[in-house]
Amino acid sequence: MARNPLTREEVLEAAASLVRRHGPAALTMRGLAADLGTAVTSIYWHVGNRESLLDALVERTVQEMGAVRPVGRTPAARILSVARILRRELRGRPHLIAMVHERGLTERMFLPAQQALVHEVHAAGLRGARAADAVRAIQFQIVGFLLVERNRERSPAQSPAEGDLWDPATAPDDPALARALSRPADPERLFLLSVRALTEALLARPGD
Repeated sequence: MARNPLTREEVLEAAASLVRRHGPAALTMRGLAADLGTAVTSIYWHVGNRESLLDALVERTVQEMGAVRPVGRTPAARILSVARILRRELRGRPHLIAMVHERGLTERMFLPAQQALVHEVHAAGLRGARAADAVRAIQFQIVGFLLVERNRERSPAQSPAEGDLWDPATAPDDPALARALSRPADPERLFLLSVRALTEALLARPGD
């Protein structure tokens, strides 16, 4: 049975999947055509040359990153939901995000998330420079945490590891701390802990 005609969106989705798995260098027109079971000329017909395809992937990534829909009953809860969405989306497509950055579109990509954060800090009663500082501090915390997290994941095996360096003798006045530091870190829990603490401090009114 003949397949339905190939669409531009199918080409872009296949290209994005290939980049997510193997990086931009693995994206060739011939390889993409093979993945889709079509002729190379069909790929060119839908997206132009490889550079045009990369531009389209970057634009698609920017648009997808704009789908930020906060949830929660309070501004602080909704800010935390924005942070979780951003971390998930950024972690899920590192190669595509790098392509966005290389083309100088990072600020535009983050604009919808910034706008969502602005809405929530306004809802919490912040205005002007204080609101702007809160939005940027939260954004920097999200991105900075992700960079540290990915650096730890990519770093060579450590010897001794963090867990080997902590035992009750290392912190005799706080053995519970030593035991906790000897266990592997939970990035998700630490991320939520840090963003929640920062958000609560930023949204607190003087005198609270």
